[in-house]
Amino acid sequence: MKFKYITLSFLAAATMTACSESDFLETIPQGVLSEGVLQSSEGVDLLINAAYAALAGPNPQDWGVWSFPTTNWSYGEVRADNAYKGGGGMGDINEIHLMETFSTNAANGNVDSKWYHLYVSVKRCNSALALLAKCSDAEVENRSVRIAEVKALRAHYYFELSRLFNKIVWIEEDVLENDYASIPNDQYTRDEILGKIAADFEAAASVLPATQKEIGRVNKYMAKAYLAKVNLYRAYQQDETTHRVTNMNATYLNNVVSLCDELINSGRYALLDDFQGLDLVANENGPESVWAIQYSMYDSSASAGRINWSHLLNTPQGPYSGDGFFVPSQNLVNAYKTDANGLPLLDGSFADEDFDNYEAEVYTMSDCNVDPRLDFVVGRPNIRWKTYEVIPCKNTWVRDQGTYGFHCSKRFCVSPESPDMFPGWPWGASQLNWQIIRFADILLWKAEALIELDRAEEARPLINQVRERAKNSAYVTAWEAKDGDTTVYPNYNGYAANYKIELYPAEGWTKDYARKALQFETRLEKAMEGERFFDLVRWGIAEETMNAYIAHEKGRRVYYNGAAFTAGRDEYLPISNNQYKFSNNTYTQNPGYGSF
Repeated sequence: MKFKYITLSFLAAATMTACSESDFLETIPQGVLSEGVLQSSEGVDLLINAAYAALAGPNPQDWGVWSFPTTNWSYGEVRADNAYKGGGGMGDINEIHLMETFSTNAANGNVDSKWYHLYVSVKRCNSALALLAKCSDAEVENRSVRIAEVKALRAHYYFELSRLFNKIVWIEEDVLENDYASIPNDQYTRDEILGKIAADFEAAASVLPATQKEIGRVNKYMAKAYLAKVNLYRAYQQDETTHRVTNMNATYLNNVVSLCDELINSGRYALLDDFQGLDLVANENGPESVWAIQYSMYDSSASAGRINWSHLLNTPQGPYSGDGFFVPSQNLVNAYKTDANGLPLLDGSFADEDFDNYEAEVYTMSDCNVDPRLDFVVGRPNIRWKTYEVIPCKNTWVRDQGTYGFHCSKRFCVSPESPDMFPGWPWGASQLNWQIIRFADILLWKAEALIELDRAEEARPLINQVRERAKNSAYVTAWEAKDGDTTVYPNYNGYAANYKIELYPAEGWTKDYARKALQFETRLEKAMEGERFFDLVRWGIAEETMNAYIAHEKGRRVYYNGAAFTAGRDEYLPISNNQYKFSNNTYTQNPGYGSF
């Protein structure tokens, strides 16, 4: 059994008994917590645990976090050019389909619930902070550290709110709940909100220890890593109405470099030797993990355990019997093509011709070179699936091939024969952690900041470090027919494709080329991790990228006909009608969505 770490100890403060610092990880619900305990030092651990538990979504199984995922697969990938919604067709969780086609409005329940879940998470943090403020150092062991942890958690939830909704409400722990509805959502600009988030992370980092006794608790390096991310977003200053990038702030970029250097030079972190090791439970708290949501299985909680419910819908059919949501796009598959030198096609020509095709039960693909990460990220028909030796990935693993094609998501699943996979429902469940920040992020963030600071040559070795790990990973080998199977499987000298990836040379490494290389590398390395859409908005290229993507895709995905990304609107989700009513009709709608 995997040890139950701090982050998913699902202790809702109103329904649990108190627990001590030594045994809170193993506490099982036993009764109702009195209001008196909640207002005493005995309730501190419970409230802090509740704030940590919200990393996986508040009450994830009961509140359907699979539809409002904390992993942002729908908000950050399906809204971008990396993935289709998938599942059983356009009507299967239609709210996500509307986000995919930029048809979202203020009545979208998926949008409303995401806002609500995140503010429930903020409320848990504020409840813990308010109680910690009433307690003395004598009453609460490591009180200042616990305050710093919860401030970092709250900053994470606010950061998610900011990049999803732009116009958000900032609520401090000393605000009475009865006053929530009177706080406007346009009191602070986007840049001001990010500044407040950065201040919380900075304050937390100044107090937190470098190492915590329980894995999963926020430490100094986790807070500094997140501070680097927030500063990177702050560096790209936006116009409040059009959302265009209007300025690059060198101070924030330099902060990113300094903070990333602290993590790089700490000796605590490194890339895993093999990219595919990212989806192995044995590596989940390894050297590449900077901040992760800790999941567990067989831990005395219901339905497999404290698993990643955000991923519940996303396992394919086949041996997983899953729902088949979150399908890699053809555009993403094509993006992994490389030229004769093993470099990406940065001119955009990768999208001109599809790398592969499945028609009339025959799978074909071009002989061009591809980055080996293609088959680490994407499940392709007749291509070996992880370490599964019973059968390769099949087109039948996708539920609605007519709508979404023949690929399926390969990331974040353990291999079907692995003892780490739970048998039965929840389909494909495991205790595999979700990486909020990994060391590859740190390398790429520093490279991005250096490029924008006109220090592009210093960025090249960092990008190449990420590419070199991919180059040195164990490539996917060809599948050979078994038990009389006459299917012809792709075989390129023993591999499943012509894998070729090389490092960027110094020649031609201008600032403009380096920026394109960094943005492309970030896509290839981080594909399906919930970040792509937010990257496009930060870089100021969401409109051009998404409309070019839709123009290519609508020829094969008919539901994109009529879809279009509207600049000045679609960078952020609308404020929902329900939240407008909650505010007594005082909230301001985001630009482009019209009046409530």
